[in-house]
Amino acid sequence: MRTQFFGNALGMEDHPARLATAATATALAPARLPVFGRRDNQRAASPELPYQRHVLRHLRALRRMMWLVLFTPICCLVQTLLLMLPGKSHEGFGKFYWAAVNNALGLSVRVIGQPASRHGPDNSGRRVIYVCNHSSWLDVPALGAKLKACFVAKDEVAGWPGIGTIARLGRTVYVSRTRHKTGHERDTMQDRMALGDDLILFPEGTSSDGARVLPFRSAFFAAAYGEAKPLIQPVSVVYDRLEGLPVGHVSRAVFAWYGDMSLVPHAFSVAQVSGKRVTLLFHTPVDPAHYPDRKALSAAVYAIVADGAATLRQNRPARPLASPGAVSGLKPVADTAQDAAFA
Repeated sequence: MRTQFFGNALGMEDHPARLATAATATALAPARLPVFGRRDNQRAASPELPYQRHVLRHLRALRRMMWLVLFTPICCLVQTLLLMLPGKSHEGFGKFYWAAVNNALGLSVRVIGQPASRHGPDNSGRRVIYVCNHSSWLDVPALGAKLKACFVAKDEVAGWPGIGTIARLGRTVYVSRTRHKTGHERDTMQDRMALGDDLILFPEGTSSDGARVLPFRSAFFAAAYGEAKPLIQPVSVVYDRLEGLPVGHVSRAVFAWYGDMSLVPHAFSVAQVSGKRVTLLFHTPVDPAHYPDRKALSAAVYAIVADGAATLRQNRPARPLASPGAVSGLKPVADTAQDAAFA
């Protein structure tokens, strides 16, 4: 059909010799290969049928999703009991759960830089707000496996079946993102920090397609200006490996979850592929006292997060960035990674 179409368009229906030449070239042209990377291209050259690969991917996803469905209720029960006990054991168990989720999904987490700690010598016990870009629901297990902190999420998450329960057990702070409630939400976040919790904030207010960082909403930074100012640590989050190969513009869509996408179909799609990696780039913490207001602070933090994310998307060597209001004392550390099962 393709040969006939181009032949008619070029007036070749009256020239049998040209038509035969075009048909031969079409037959000899290489077949279109999958976009996932070289590993899939090599598989395409094997005698394995395409539908067999399709079935294997679905079986892999079913195995991973079923494991999570069985594992999560047990962890929810354990977390409920830990929340009733004194101490911070629930924080450590939360990290364990999210690390197990990453491992089940075949997601490796690489860390560049050093997460700020309220117990560090440069911090003097101050709370920390980790400010991150947001492109996927995978950001939650990736960050949750590395940080002992509570997420700040939109209030509608509380009503999601299953997810709302997990968020409640993780002591998530809910915000409505409406202008007239900014003061109340600021007080809510400050009260949570006063109880001894650090926070993980996505100031874009929504998730993006992963190809860029959306502008930050300065209202989210109101919690940084209270009696006890916390430290602000910018964090760039980028998914940079798929099937063990660098992620490009097309394959980045595998991770992105935004707009009106449904969670379950997207999670099933992500679970089908292996060799996934996300990089968390922890930049030098920022002291809000060095900025006159939340808008100036928001702009400075946005510039750092966006610059770091752009470097990671281009698969260039990345290092923690600093701003004029950066806190000294934290030194970059070697890259670390959480190994995951890629089978």
